[in-house]
Amino acid sequence: MRLAGKNVLITGAGSGIGRSTAVLFAKEGAAVLVNDISESQGQAAVEEIVSLGGKARFIQADVTDAASVEAMVRQALEQEGSIDVLFNNAGISGVGALHEVEPEQWDRVMSINIKGVYLTSKYVVPHMMERRHGSIINMSSCIAEIGLARRASYAATKGAVLALTKSMQVDYAAYGIRVNALLPGTIFTPFVEQYLKNSYDDPEAAIASLKTRQLSGELGMPEDVAQAALFLASDESKFMMGSPLYIDGGVVFGKNA
Repeated sequence: MRLAGKNVLITGAGSGIGRSTAVLFAKEGAAVLVNDISESQGQAAVEEIVSLGGKARFIQADVTDAASVEAMVRQALEQEGSIDVLFNNAGISGVGALHEVEPEQWDRVMSINIKGVYLTSKYVVPHMMERRHGSIINMSSCIAEIGLARRASYAATKGAVLALTKSMQVDYAAYGIRVNALLPGTIFTPFVEQYLKNSYDDPEAAIASLKTRQLSGELGMPEDVAQAALFLASDESKFMMGSPLYIDGGVVFGKNA
């Protein structure tokens, strides 16, 4: 029970990595506050956790809206009394070279992937500062470290999240708050699966091509990232501060011959 007694807020926890992490955290003893913009997906995640004997509540909020996020954090504190761990997981992908991306598409990716991290942290951090304790996990990506074709908006946001993580750590270290980032490679989430089906005539060939990026020869699974998030949420990582944690199957530091 590596998170026994801890209250955890996870944004975008209705599906994919967020949901897998919520389930794992609950198994490890955390009381999980499941946030998602989709009530049906968020409630389904809570029902799964409760069916497994865990503790969870759903709080609907739009991470791009300040009033919505402030209300979510206020509700979380009223219900649980504290937030020990914040996992800024909510995010979307963005496809296209820079000149192909329309302004409204660019703004949406920026708003969810960066503003969402800023707003949720903004309203949680003062509580952690007061308690002089907390762990914040920001979802970056290995794309923050490499170039990848036709991912301009997504890469820009994930690079920004990594830089923000380091800056936050400097500001809040004195308050006992740790801030670290996860940098996954290609993870086979329901979103990725649907994207491949909609974007390629031969999704299986597309998957095979994606696997060649990674030394592992396989795509990651949401559970792989959840395990890394668990480490950062737990006291086992107490000496990690402002660090990027790679879960990428060897994309960043490896190259097939």
